[in-house]
Amino acid sequence: MKTSTLEVTKLLDKLYNLRGSDSVIFKEMEIQEKQAEETRDRTTEEKRNLQEKIATLEEDSKNLSEQGKKLTQVLEGIDKNEFATVIDRLNISFDPEAIVAKLNETLPETINTVNDDIKASEDKLKEVEEEMSSAITTIEEIGIRKDTAVANQEKLNEYFELALAGNINITRDSITALLEQFNFNEEETREAAKILMFPEDALYEYDKKIKDSEKRSISEVLKEAKSQEDIVSTTEEKVEESEVVPKEEAVETLDEVRVTEDASKNVEKKFDKEDLMDLFSELGIDYLDYTTSDLEEILKHFDEKVIRRNVAIFKNNDLNLDVFTDNMSLLYDKELEAKVDRLLRIGKSALDIYLNPSVLTKYDYRNLDKAIILLQNSGLDPKKVPLMAY
Repeated sequence: MKTSTLEVTKLLDKLYNLRGSDSVIFKEMEIQEKQAEETRDRTTEEKRNLQEKIATLEEDSKNLSEQGKKLTQVLEGIDKNEFATVIDRLNISFDPEAIVAKLNETLPETINTVNDDIKASEDKLKEVEEEMSSAITTIEEIGIRKDTAVANQEKLNEYFELALAGNINITRDSITALLEQFNFNEEETREAAKILMFPEDALYEYDKKIKDSEKRSISEVLKEAKSQEDIVSTTEEKVEESEVVPKEEAVETLDEVRVTEDASKNVEKKFDKEDLMDLFSELGIDYLDYTTSDLEEILKHFDEKVIRRNVAIFKNNDLNLDVFTDNMSLLYDKELEAKVDRLLRIGKSALDIYLNPSVLTKYDYRNLDKAIILLQNSGLDPKKVPLMAY
């Protein structure tokens, strides 16, 4: 089946994105690396604080044991009656036996409490060290993945330059193996290999538009190209659907057309995937970050007013629109504004929300408010409790 011009354009959008510095692959790794670095820095600080706390508690436990023992020995050697006159005349409240009894009763329990705190802090320290180790490993792995991604991108650019110069001599298996590194599905891989091995006008025209876009953004050029393809596609469909009407049926058919046209004026055009991609481009969302099934799911809950409002909420609060990619339900979440506002009012930053967007999908507004109140009633500051713990 012949691939439509629009589908080729979408595929080239994806390929050219992978060729540039704004590649979704690099972007994703940058986000992951930033999160890992923040985790590493946070856990490094937590580790230092816990180590200091444990050292202080261990010193307290040691002093309680040693000083308590010495104090008991001293008090047991005192006969209260030998100092009765002084104690009585000066009205001093001093009862060695009562103090010793108090020490024997409460000191062991106090020492046990301190030792329990030490154990709890040591357990927490172990968790923090594991989290820190995982973050450091992630940073190292991303470094390796970056090197691989750079090499793959260089190879992809080499293939494109060869294709555009008409000197491509790479086998299909080599191209396929490379594209698989970019997580292309089977259909995309086959079509992309075809574009590179047998370059046609679509590739040359697309590349020219990209190179002629020095004074315009890439998104503007891509949007213009897509609009032109939509016009061509619509025109082709109308030509294919038109038929010659027999003379004897002409009057009847004309009446039917008039009725259909009149009825259509009262029926609102259904919003489809192409319209949704146009809306995304207008709002600054890269539709290439979403699969066809993602777009269909969004259309099931489609409300243009809600989507525009939710995107505006993120922009107004300096929240990156990338959050919607892995949490697309937020696009049509009618309570998003209220939930974001609630988190900001307790002191959470836009970065907190960006790094932990699951809190917005996990709760509706009512239950998010309950979770915050529960933390406050427990004596905790919701601002200091990580969102991942909500």
